[in-house]
Amino acid sequence: MAASIEELVASLTSPELEPLETLQALKTAALAVPMSILKEKVPGLRLGGIFSLLNVNDREQITVCVGILERFLQALEPVDIARNYKEELQRGLYHPDDSVKTLAITQVGRIVECSVALTEIFNNLELLKQIILSIGGDKLSVAKEAIKSLSKIAQTTSGLNVLFSTNLLAELKKVMAISDIVRYRIYELVVEISSVSAESLEYCVNSGIVSQLLDELTGDDVLIRVTCTEMVTSLATPLHGRQYLAQQGIIDKISNMILGADSDPFSGFYLPGLVKFFGNLAVMDSPQQICEQYPAFLNKVYDMAGGLDITMLGVAVDTLGILGSNVEGKQVLQKTGGQFHTILKRIGHHAKNSPTEIRVRCLDAISSLLYIPEDCHTEDLLAMATTWFHLLSAQPMDFFRSIASQPFPELHCGALKVFTAVANQPWAQKLMIESPGFIEYIVDRTVDPNKESKDAKFELVKSLASSKTVAETIGNQHHLRLRSYLREGPYYIKAVSSVAVEGAE
Repeated sequence: MAASIEELVASLTSPELEPLETLQALKTAALAVPMSILKEKVPGLRLGGIFSLLNVNDREQITVCVGILERFLQALEPVDIARNYKEELQRGLYHPDDSVKTLAITQVGRIVECSVALTEIFNNLELLKQIILSIGGDKLSVAKEAIKSLSKIAQTTSGLNVLFSTNLLAELKKVMAISDIVRYRIYELVVEISSVSAESLEYCVNSGIVSQLLDELTGDDVLIRVTCTEMVTSLATPLHGRQYLAQQGIIDKISNMILGADSDPFSGFYLPGLVKFFGNLAVMDSPQQICEQYPAFLNKVYDMAGGLDITMLGVAVDTLGILGSNVEGKQVLQKTGGQFHTILKRIGHHAKNSPTEIRVRCLDAISSLLYIPEDCHTEDLLAMATTWFHLLSAQPMDFFRSIASQPFPELHCGALKVFTAVANQPWAQKLMIESPGFIEYIVDRTVDPNKESKDAKFELVKSLASSKTVAETIGNQHHLRLRSYLREGPYYIKAVSSVAVEGAE
């Protein structure tokens, strides 16, 4: 009869025993028992013996121990781990094996999410120091786990005080000095903390680390600019972050960097990040306000979209898709008149002739630009969408149908997304019913080879069938076919009955 979990754990303290075989049996037993039952069993176990078996130079034994502890600790409440195994976790942070460090850091992350257990961690600055030092290690996975746990610690005012108002701040700065890569990890941590609230941003600003990041953004090292631009884009995600960047003049500086990009032979490295920064800013705030206040942004996007550099083209197309994802953004683009119309023709050309990746990005941008929510339909907006659709190709319906009939799933689905984007608009419904065989193509399930295609087709049918104007535009018969398709779902297979014929083989 197999030994119970309790017996196996107890037997690990025997000095005569070779532990590996027992550990393997224990791991098998732990995985076999449902978590609900483990939560009843584990609090009564003494796990110190398993922790002590980590102190060997045997990789296999360490791996099995870590697997067992991950399972058992998951069954314990964070406060119990903090009170009973805090010293074991701290020793784990000094362990040479990265899996043991990750185990310890992960459990600290669980503890700090529990308000009752928080003080157990906050009163142990040595443990927190060791987590900070883990950010500077060679193993990225360990550093990422450390960043995650420290971010959780900083979710409260007391946590912010511990990190930024004790000697732990000095430890953070020491770790930053290890290398450029480690410094970026600290920036990532600080930006993540800053994003939580205006209070957390204030702590991070007072630490001096945010200022250091912003100085590097406008520094001479091109590659550092690239990384810092990504960090600052994240910092600009919450409103309080954007307000701070505006107050510090950083948004004006980024606009000036875009203006100066033409005279910088290395601008190709960091320019995409700057453009993405403004694209995100426009969507989060106001496209009209951002484009009027920083005209260099949209002018540069148009230059990139009209140029020959395929990398810049991709960024420009993505940005236009983001900018035109809401009605205000579409109106901003429409105001530029012929300039944007020329770009639309270019996007249509690239959707047909460029490498697959660019074609897919063009189709995604077209979908975003053409979609108008039904409650926003006005005569002007619908006329604008009609004009844009016909600028993409001389025969846009045939053009997108030809892409949708191609065997490449990403192109097939991308073209269906374009049809889905316009399916709620009466002018597009009229084009669909006038396009020979289009409705038959939509309800034909045999042309969709995989799940992604079936899902994309179903979204098109749903958008078309749910439109308030579709019955009038395409007729009741076709509307009923669409409703039937919608009712059956994306994966419906029509049953075929076979009739036995006498004498047939």
